[in-house]
Amino acid sequence: MSEFSHLNEKGQASMVNVGEKPVTCRTATARSIVVLPPEVLEKFNEGDIQTKKGSVFQIAIIAGIMAAKKTGELIPLCHPLGLDNCQVDIQLNAQQEVVIDCTASLTAKTGVEMEALVGATMAALTVYDMCKALSHDIVIKETKLMEKTGGKRDFKRA
Repeated sequence: MSEFSHLNEKGQASMVNVGEKPVTCRTATARSIVVLPPEVLEKFNEGDIQTKKGSVFQIAIIAGIMAAKKTGELIPLCHPLGLDNCQVDIQLNAQQEVVIDCTASLTAKTGVEMEALVGATMAALTVYDMCKALSHDIVIKETKLMEKTGGKRDFKRA
């Protein structure tokens, strides 16, 4: 990609005109990783943490889906999209990290990378929020696009 897509010929911020683009099936998956300290990890029971507010992972999943649906309101110049589907999966990996995958899809003229990234990020922030009473030594280590299909070019992280 040789130029920024959200700048017009005068170098000013501009929403990308997708009017002439073809409608295709588009999917994107993003991942956030949250590192929890031992005092939080010890509260895990059968793959989740239960709090007075409820299941940490279930609430984070709902927050991620809600955020993905609102991406056009949160990120300047993003098109408002009606998602066909959004799934958030949360697992604890072998390194005892919380791995959050958000997959968003739709059939449209523009992609859903930002929706997947926002969904994964908000789910990670929700895990932080729900666990911070136990420790503030929680790290949202990374958020990255894992894969996208549809549009001009596909992408898959190795």
